[in-house]
Amino acid sequence: MSFLRACALGDLQEDVPKRVELNGVPVALVRTDEGVFAINDICSHANVSLSEGEVEDCMIECWLHGSSFDLRSGKPSGLPATKPVAVYPVKIEGDDVLVSVNQES
Repeated sequence: MSFLRACALGDLQEDVPKRVELNGVPVALVRTDEGVFAINDICSHANVSLSEGEVEDCMIECWLHGSSFDLRSGKPSGLPATKPVAVYPVKIEGDDVLVSVNQES
């Protein structure tokens, strides 16, 4: 599994999503009190950016139709989305946030 530098840890505000692109993959990075999470930035229901939504209780809400996805698993918590979105392994090295988009988990 190879990790790519996504951003500096200091660039992430708590519960404020940040969109990055790694090897052509759109990723929403979110720092919560539970850690830093990386989730595919495209809603599985409406093909819009999840990083434009709000974060609460380790869930990110799609701004268009209100589906929420668990940042830990990618699973939707309710309609209209029924399919999960990919989540990616994250590790912190110093002030660098590293993400592996090669292997979905």
